[in-house]
Amino acid sequence: MNKFSKGLITGVVATVITTVGGLVAIKKGIIDPELKKEEFINENRRKAARKRIFH
Repeated sequence: MNKFSKGLITGVVATVITTVGGLVAIKKGIIDPELKKEEFINENRRKAARKRIFH
């Protein structure tokens, strides 16, 4: 393999790793907190519904 091929492969691998890292960071930083917040809201609605029924 010549220098060009090694550089091309290294660049492609680095790009793929960077892209995957970015996607994981977005998922952990944006998507997961939104899902947790939505679940928290739904849990509070269920609690409130139970309180309305029993009081």
